[in-house]
Amino acid sequence: MESSNKHKKTIGRILKVNHAGEAGAIRIYQAQILVCRYLHPSIVPFLKDTLAHEIVHKRLFEGAMPKRNARPCRALWLWGIGGWLLGLTTALLGKNMVWLCTEAVEETVHLHLEEQLIFLRGKDNELVVLIESIKEEELSHLDHATANINNRGRLAKIVQWKIKTATEFIIWLSTQGDSTRMVQAIKY
Repeated sequence: MESSNKHKKTIGRILKVNHAGEAGAIRIYQAQILVCRYLHPSIVPFLKDTLAHEIVHKRLFEGAMPKRNARPCRALWLWGIGGWLLGLTTALLGKNMVWLCTEAVEETVHLHLEEQLIFLRGKDNELVVLIESIKEEELSHLDHATANINNRGRLAKIVQWKIKTATEFIIWLSTQGDSTRMVQAIKY
């Protein structure tokens, strides 16, 4: 029984962090669209399409919450502010930084989604199907960004490391450490 309750708590936290992550992604793309509309109009169609995907993803995770007694993350405001600042900053730094930002965030998200799927198999197959469908769109965002990066110099590497580290930290914070415990449980 205790194991089942632990799984339910972890599943709730998975939904909580995925919902929050989508909220952060929405803010990233909104800020990037705001700036790129004037500075880099050629990438706005991709950003708008990606924003539309993230809005749907957030709604899907939100819709899955009640059945699992999950609630939105208390740090949702942090995801929003952080996403907005990240989107604004990267867009002001140029198209390449927009692509690097998308790549860094999506690589980190993809890794976490993979870990979540391993954990969820056999525990919540409905959520597995949902996450797998979302993962496909997230991978298309990653592939598009990677294909458009034209400079991977020192600054790019530093920026990507910082974005990945910040994303990992807020995931850990939002899951109250469950993301780390889940990975350890999968490995052993």
